[in-house]
Amino acid sequence: MIMENELLKDDPEITEDDCCTSDRKSHHSDKVKKNLVSRLNRIEGQIRGIKGLIERDTYCDDVITQIAATQSALNSVARILLEGHLRNCVVERIQEGDMEVLDEVLVTVQKLMKK
Repeated sequence: MIMENELLKDDPEITEDDCCTSDRKSHHSDKVKKNLVSRLNRIEGQIRGIKGLIERDTYCDDVITQIAATQSALNSVARILLEGHLRNCVVERIQEGDMEVLDEVLVTVQKLMKK
């Protein structure tokens, strides 16, 4: 099992401040969580499938097509999370007078748009 700190070391874009020290929690319903987990399970299968394609020397264009489909699926998960974040977490924090959340959202959107 990979420890969270090991993951942080591998990605210079992620710092401990970004994900590990926050006391905040998401507000997803059980239905939304189940949907997200189901999507992520399918994505996990797609990744394993791509690995298998590469191991079997599958034609590059076919592998790239599967990578594009997986990226699209991940983007869908991100959109669902972002929508819920805006409708719940961000609205709640603005109502509490915490306007710093707007800067946080802008940084998050920039990360999502980075390619």
